[in-house]
Amino acid sequence: MGKDKLRKFRENLTFDCFIQPEFDEVFRCDHPLKGHWRSDFFHNDNPIVLELGCGKGEYTVALAERDPSRNFIGIDIKGARMWRGAKTATHRRMPNVGFLRTRIEFINGLFAEGEVDEIWITFPDPQLKSRRAKKRLTSPLFLGYYARILSPDGWINLKTDSKHLFGYTNEVVRRYGLPCEVSNADIYGTGYADEVLSVGDFLFQQKCEKRMKELMAGGTTVILVSHSIEQIERMCSKVAWLSHGHLKMNGDTETVCNAYKAVQRGEA
Repeated sequence: MGKDKLRKFRENLTFDCFIQPEFDEVFRCDHPLKGHWRSDFFHNDNPIVLELGCGKGEYTVALAERDPSRNFIGIDIKGARMWRGAKTATHRRMPNVGFLRTRIEFINGLFAEGEVDEIWITFPDPQLKSRRAKKRLTSPLFLGYYARILSPDGWINLKTDSKHLFGYTNEVVRRYGLPCEVSNADIYGTGYADEVLSVGDFLFQQKCEKRMKELMAGGTTVILVSHSIEQIERMCSKVAWLSHGHLKMNGDTETVCNAYKAVQRGEA
């Protein structure tokens, strides 16, 4: 194991916002914080929101910054990744953020019935092989775990870039007659993505744009596919406008983008 990973593991234990239960605290038993997250960890009565498979915790931190009236807990088993989010939350002194290093399979030993108000599942591993279907975070097995800890009016948000997982989840919802408020296969292309659905994406977008600019500065040709006219104007020198799979127009950025915006305004 790398020295940097070991350093992050050690530092995680110094963060007040970081909880790492021992195996015997959650395996077939209840953790001391179960049913007491508001009183003993956050010290308030605000709603609790979980992000499952939180990775580096950017989404958890971004959601918590946007809504300080709610408590957010990022859950993952990869401690070295979670270090980034826990360090950021600690540095920014965010009292409404927590990180929990554990397997999601143990979630019922960590949260009481009705203790959680909302769950986010952001870009989980789609587990493409059929024999691993039970490992999908939207499988009936996991949905059963979530149902036990969600409040009666709680809900689950799934955000994925996997068509396979999207289709699988829709089928699970249909087969088991589960309520589904919205199912949208292209939240950006249809304009459905609001500030909440897009939160955290800005940080990732910044990283991508920085890397693309580095490549272009080195003489590499970069092809950017985007629904964002602002991003295209910011990043591109030439543009090809596609509509329903057909080339509608190509040329310099200003000309093509102005034509596109004119159509959107109904002027052309």
